[in-house]
Amino acid sequence: MGNAQASAPSASSSSPRFAMASRAFSKQELEDLRALFASLAAQSQTAAGRAISRPVFLEYFGIRGALGDRLFQLVARESGGGEGVTFEDLIVSKVERGTRDEVDEFIHQLCDVTGDGVLERSDLETILESIRETIFAENKEAGEGSNKRAFEAFINSAVFSKDAQGAARKSMSLSDLRSWCTLIPSLRKFLGNLLVPTDSGRPGFQVPVLHYPENTSPDLLLLNKEYAWHIGGGFSQQEVQEWKLLYHSSLHGQSFNTFLGNVTNGDAHTVIIVKDTEGFVFGGYASHPWERHSDFFGDMKTFLFKLYPEASIFRPTGANKNLQWCAVNFSSDTIPNGIGFGGQPHHFGTQQSKQNAADFEPCKVLT
Repeated sequence: MGNAQASAPSASSSSPRFAMASRAFSKQELEDLRALFASLAAQSQTAAGRAISRPVFLEYFGIRGALGDRLFQLVARESGGGEGVTFEDLIVSKVERGTRDEVDEFIHQLCDVTGDGVLERSDLETILESIRETIFAENKEAGEGSNKRAFEAFINSAVFSKDAQGAARKSMSLSDLRSWCTLIPSLRKFLGNLLVPTDSGRPGFQVPVLHYPENTSPDLLLLNKEYAWHIGGGFSQQEVQEWKLLYHSSLHGQSFNTFLGNVTNGDAHTVIIVKDTEGFVFGGYASHPWERHSDFFGDMKTFLFKLYPEASIFRPTGANKNLQWCAVNFSSDTIPNGIGFGGQPHHFGTQQSKQNAADFEPCKVLT
C-alpha cells in the first residue's frame, strides 16, 4: 500500500524541540499522527515520503487564501521547508497543545501574513478574508448572505498601540492581540486550532444553523452567520449547534407582552439581539430560562456582546451575581419591569421593557 512507503522519524533521531513537544501527546495520539502524516506524505509523492507538500497540506487542513500559505510557512520552518512539512515540523507546531502564551505567540506570528514583523490593519483584513473564504464561502449553508460588514466590525475592535520602525501607522502588539482575541473568542479558537485533524470537529470552525420562518427577508434580520459565529465563540463547542428565531419586532409586532411570551415559552437558552435608534447592534446570551423574579438570577455563563459598529463579548467579572433580570407586573419602584442583563436595577447593562421597545430579535439556542 502507498502509505507503507511513507515514514516518520522516531523520537530517538529527532531534535530536542521535537522530543519536548512529543511529551504533550499520548503514545496513541502520536501513532495516530504518524499514520496521518504517512498518508499525507504518500499523497505528496516527496522523496521517500519524508514530507507533506504545500498543495496536500493546504488541501487537507482546508485553510484558504493567504492564511493557509502563512500557516504552511510557519509549520515548515523547523526543517527549513525545503521538501515540505516533516513529521517533526508537524509535532513541534501543534500549537493547540502548547501553553496559552505559546498559542498567543503563534497566532501573533500567524496574523503577520507578510512576515515582516509588523502586524497592521491590512494583515488583519487579509486574515479575516481567509476566515471568510474558509468558513463561509466554502460552506453553502454558512455562506448564504455572507456579510463583509460583520468582518469590518471585528477589525474595528482591534487596537494598534505599538510603534513600528519604518511603519507610518502603529502596529498590533502581542498584548493588543490578546485583548482582541478576548473580545472575539471565535478568532482565537479558530486560529489556535488550525492544525487539529479535520475529522475531529475543530473548535472555531462551527457556525450555528439559523432557523427562520419561511419567506423571511434577510434584510429584516439582525443576526447573520458571521455574527452567530462571533456570539458562538462564547459557548462551549457542544453548544454551537442550532438557533431558532422566537421573536422579531418586524415579524411579530412591537408588543413587549408578545416578546416576553415568546422568550419565556420554554426552557432553552436564548440570545437576544437589539438594534437601537442610532444603528448600534448589541445583545446578550441568557444561560437560564426567562422566569419572573424580583431579583437577579442566572449563572456565570451569561454574557453581553456587541455586534456593530464594533464586535466584542463581555463576560461577567464575578464581582456580583447580577446576571439576568426578568421582572413583570411589579408595582414597586425598586423593581423595574422588563428583562435585562447585568448592572443594577434602573442601570442595567442592557434592558428591554415596554418603554424602550426597539428593533430586536431573540433566538432560542437549541442544544
